Amino acid sequence: MNGELIVVDDVPAEFAERVIEAFHRRPDETFSIALSGGETARRSYERLAADGADQIDWWQVDVYWGDERCVPPDHPDSNERLGREALLERVGAANAVYPMRCEEGPDPYQQRVAELGHFDVVHLGLGADGHAASLFPNSPALEADTGRLVVMNSDPSGANVHERMTLTFPGIARGRLVIVTVAGEQKANALGAVCRGEDVPASRIEGEKVIWLADPAAAAQCVK
Repeated sequence: MNGELIVVDDVPAEFAERVIEAFHRRPDETFSIALSGGETARRSYERLAADGADQIDWWQVDVYWGDERCVPPDHPDSNERLGREALLERVGAANAVYPMRCEEGPDPYQQRVAELGHFDVVHLGLGADGHAASLFPNSPALEADTGRLVVMNSDPSGANVHERMTLTFPGIARGRLVIVTVAGEQKANALGAVCRGEDVPASRIEGEKVIWLADPAAAAQCVK
């Protein structure tokens, strides 16, 4: 496993604490965060909105996404919609918001990420198949050129039906802090595979600092 596994009872609370700490330690005036999707992400952003309301100056925060399903922004499966509902609408402000737009292709977002240089925080989840962002097992994005930071991708298994736009592993590695949140026993096999160093996509996550926040159920195969 690349990074540190931290087992906690309340993953959203620990996530919020880590992001607030990263904001106060940011090296620049602004603060950039790349958001994720899924129910653990939703709970994490709701907690961040509550705990960070008075501890983060949201007018200094630039919001990006680590991946997105190619659906309209108001679609129930949209990561943009999740991020807006769970976080942005609750805090009421952000310096800038940069959603992924599949119809534009990956190049405009690639350029934006390249110009940014580094994310202060990249937030990821973990799929039951071991994917992170939208980097699915056996998918073309796993073999993307090291210069590619953003690509289109799809799940060869068909389990995830929507085409995606996603950061690549080199894009994720631009995170000063990469936080992977994992909750529930349904993720135990995937996190166990990462802990054992098996060849699943999430085992390739890198960043300046990587932390895995997992509850005891998700970490059952990692902690003996």
